[in-house]
Amino acid sequence: MDLEDLARLRRDYESSGIDVATLPPTPLPMWQQWLRDAEAAGIAEINAVIVSTVDADGTPSSRTVLCKGADAGGFTFFTNYDSRKGRAIAAEPRVSLLFPWHPLARQVIVAGRASKVDRAASEAYFASRPRGAQLSAWASAQSSVVTDRAALERSWAEVEARFAGGDVPCPPRWGGFRVSSDSVEFWQGRQDRLHDRLVYRRTPSAGPDGEHGWTIERLAP
Repeated sequence: MDLEDLARLRRDYESSGIDVATLPPTPLPMWQQWLRDAEAAGIAEINAVIVSTVDADGTPSSRTVLCKGADAGGFTFFTNYDSRKGRAIAAEPRVSLLFPWHPLARQVIVAGRASKVDRAASEAYFASRPRGAQLSAWASAQSSVVTDRAALERSWAEVEARFAGGDVPCPPRWGGFRVSSDSVEFWQGRQDRLHDRLVYRRTPSAGPDGEHGWTIERLAP
């Protein structure tokens, strides 16, 4: 494709949109329904999510990870805490998540704060990973510069020999982050670029039961 063709790329969306009257009072059930819809549509890696952070010097960065948990407390993913995103979150815990389900013309955008999950949860998830992925977590100093692919493979082989015949423990600098959402936006493509954008915003004060409620607002596309 020639670069001048980019401006002519266009797709009109045929979705019936979001019926506000049917929205649940909290965002998680809506997210779960859209996740099921993505699965039914045969979308690959339906739990892929783009995590955007800001480094200590204010430089933004984004990368795709896999969401490995979701509940009323937030959305969870796992990583090396010494990676670029880990260091960025340590300096600035406010992050953005984006679930891109392009074949359905849908996105979910989460804004919130990331915090480490407890060590037991990280170890439990690590134990469920394939052994090769466990070894890679030890072999790779994520985000650091490596001389070449061979050096990375030598590191993996050394770790494989180190743990030969035994279980692979969770590395001390590896674990989960849970992003507790302050807002969750559901974006649905519509005809003529008149998209539906419905955002849940967490209320600033808790109710008598100690739980925070949510307000729902429509945003212009």
